[in-house]
Amino acid sequence: MALMPVAEALKAVLDGAQPLPAETVPLAAAQGRVLAADIAALRTQPPADVSAMDGYAVRAADVAQTPVTLKTIGEVAAGRPFTGNVSAGEAARIFTGGVLPEGADTVVIQEVTKRDGDRVAVASASIKGKHIRRQGVDFAKGDVLLAKGRHLTGRDAMLAAAMNHPSVAVYRRPKVAILGTGDELVAPGGEPGPGEIVYSNGFAIAALARGEGADVIDLGIARDNLNDIVAAVRRAGESKADILATTGGASVGDYDLVQQALAAEGLQLSFWKVALRPGRPMMHGRLGAMQVLGLPGNPVSAYVCALLFLVPLIRRLAGRSDLTAEPESALLGRPLPANDERADYLRATLTKDPNGLPIATPAGLQDSSLMATLAKADCLVIREPYAPAAAAGSRCVILKLPL
Repeated sequence: MALMPVAEALKAVLDGAQPLPAETVPLAAAQGRVLAADIAALRTQPPADVSAMDGYAVRAADVAQTPVTLKTIGEVAAGRPFTGNVSAGEAARIFTGGVLPEGADTVVIQEVTKRDGDRVAVASASIKGKHIRRQGVDFAKGDVLLAKGRHLTGRDAMLAAAMNHPSVAVYRRPKVAILGTGDELVAPGGEPGPGEIVYSNGFAIAALARGEGADVIDLGIARDNLNDIVAAVRRAGESKADILATTGGASVGDYDLVQQALAAEGLQLSFWKVALRPGRPMMHGRLGAMQVLGLPGNPVSAYVCALLFLVPLIRRLAGRSDLTAEPESALLGRPLPANDERADYLRATLTKDPNGLPIATPAGLQDSSLMATLAKADCLVIREPYAPAAAAGSRCVILKLPL
């Protein structure tokens, strides 16, 4: 199977993927989720004309010429309206959020007043409507303020609460099952024997998935044994995973059994091998309703492929429209040679030039096993296939890494 360009591979991953079914969740748990239906206001905000300041509710005609002294006839606080009527020569003490009493049409702030018993002296003139929040100035009952497909922020949750919604309909969180494969892998904390290495890929992949709001199912490590891998794949299906992400075993060696195990379970392979560095032995297919991403075993390759393919797939299933991060522009911090047939995603650090422009400096060593280089990186410099040599200071395209 020929190497597939990155854009075509991503299209194949996303083709046919649809947002998951909706569920209703408490508003307190809705941040970061995606709305599955429009939300219309169940009330008007504010429900009546209210004061925007602490001061006195008066008639504008009475304070058009100042100084003037008025008689105070009552008090208005938020949640405690005044039932009387403000007539000529009268004022009602009012606090922020208090409902404007009948007869009053403006508010004079307390800083320009002086109270003496039931009399208040007003030193500055005020015009009609001053310091008043009109009924419905924020929103009216029936207004659709949060549309289906919106990725909810804390500000949206605040708005939904003000609209009087205790819960909202959102798309279900994707479930991502993660499986490491390889006889050489041991869990962190142990003492690797001869030829063994500590398993690390799953931690980065799980962090990316959780950062996108997915629920993660840890399938652990499967040995290089066909039956063990098949059993792990079946556990992913039994757990109702929406995505199975494997790491390792997707290449062409005698012990690379992941594709064989998946094929035995009925995998519909869409592609294997991408014109990508790092990450060429990337694989994708479907097992019934479950999407399968066969990520490479080398840790940097696994991370880059998860960033480029797993993250957009999670976002699509979660109902988001912003599937990929927008590439940005920067200046190269070091020269780069001409590229070959694969797209390069080079780990780089970011600094700024004297004018504040970002400078992306690719690491000197880009081996796909170097995790320390990945941890230090701020971004990936993207080099298209067959890109010509590039001088230091020339423009480049970068993809910032998640924090």
